[in-house]
Formats: sequence, C-alpha cells, structure tokens
Amino acid sequence: MTGTDPGTSSEEGALARRLAAIVRADPDLMRLLAAARSLALPQWRLVAGCLYQTVWNSLTGRPRGHGIRDYDLIYFDPDLSWEAEDAVLRRAAPVLAGCSGPVEIRNQARVHLWFETRFGSPYPPLPSADAALARYAAVVHAVGVRLDPDDRLDIAAPFGLADLFGLVLRPNPAIPNAATYALKAERVRALWPEIAVLPWPGADDTAVKCAGDTATVSNGLSPGPSPFSTTC
Repeated sequence: MTGTDPGTSSEEGALARRLAAIVRADPDLMRLLAAARSLALPQWRLVAGCLYQTVWNSLTGRPRGHGIRDYDLIYFDPDLSWEAEDAVLRRAAPVLAGCSGPVEIRNQARVHLWFETRFGSPYPPLPSADAALARYAAVVHAVGVRLDPDDRLDIAAPFGLADLFGLVLRPNPAIPNAATYALKAERVRALWPEIAVLPWPGADDTAVKCAGDTATVSNGLSPGPSPFSTTC
C-alpha cells in the first residue's frame, strides 16, 4: 500500500491490500482498468459485481470470471443530456473492444432521470460518482476501484470491506430496493452457496449460511457509510 486515508483502520487497510492483490492478479480486470483509464472519464470507477464476485471466486476456489455477467463502469458528468452520455459510449466502444465484457457505462449524474421508471422508487440526484456506491442494494456491492496514472489502485468502499471478505450479502436499505436485492440474493445462493445471505429488513426470511460455518453472522445492518478510501 502506498497511501492510506488517515481514518482507515489497520484492519480495513489490510483488507484493501488483499483486494488490490486479487484485482492485480486478474488480467481481465487489469486490462479493463487500463483501458478505462485511457478514456479519462471524470470520477470514473469500475464497481460492484465484477469486483466482489472476483473476490468471492478467489476465496472459494472457483474459476476466474465465474458468475460475472458484465462489468460496471461509472463516471460523473454534470451534462445531463443523453447525447453527452451516448457520445461517451460511442467513444468507449473501440477502446474497450479488446476487454472482457459486456461493459455497462453509466453517467451517475443522470441516474435520477431514469431510476424510478425502471425500478419503481425515487432516486435523489447524486453529488458525485462515489456517492452512488452508498445506495447499492447490498453492502458488499459498495466497492469501486480506479487505476491511477501512477498505476496505484484507488479503492472506495463506503461501508468498508468486512462483508466482502466475510462472504456476507447484507441489505443496504438506503433506498427502497428490496426487489432488486431479492433477485441478487437468489442468484448469489445459486452461484456461491457459501455466502451468508441476510434478509431485507422486514422480509420473511432468515440468513443462509454454508454448512460447517460456525461464525456468527449478525442480522443487523452495517453502520452508516464511512469515508473509507485508500490507494494500494
């Protein structure tokens, strides 16, 4: 690790180094990160599924790429026009053509314009790309990585990385997103049965744990987002 936020605990720093090592060991992720860096999109990050799923595959001994359906690349441009976002998609297509995909690119400044129509719940405008992480349906989804010009990995994880390495899918009710969480939980149970899946608050469900797991998994939610960010 070459730099750490002063508020980062030694435990979180150690987990960040483990995440960085796993990402760096994955040639598909590193190729995509290098290509994304060349686009120079404002506040860009590779986020969510391709990261936590890569870690879970590493921890459970599954093949690289298992369960990864796409790669989410976010950025933040205050230009809210579809034309501006479409121009980014067109410019990115040839740059990312040689990378694993599909790559889903979304301007986080525009999410509030279409989220309610698609998912049925209001979505206040975001002030930044990283702010989107704290609204994802599960705590473990809230992780993003950027490859800096000096090749350091900049990691953002507003809830920390304990659930990621603890193999826990825990709901994040920042927005009413129970339906999305339920779908993702069902998929996780099928692809990574070792994962402890905690129920959405108020749902008629119980935590699902792997056989032989003697660790206690709390049904409580993680504390509010902390500004955990580090470079490795």
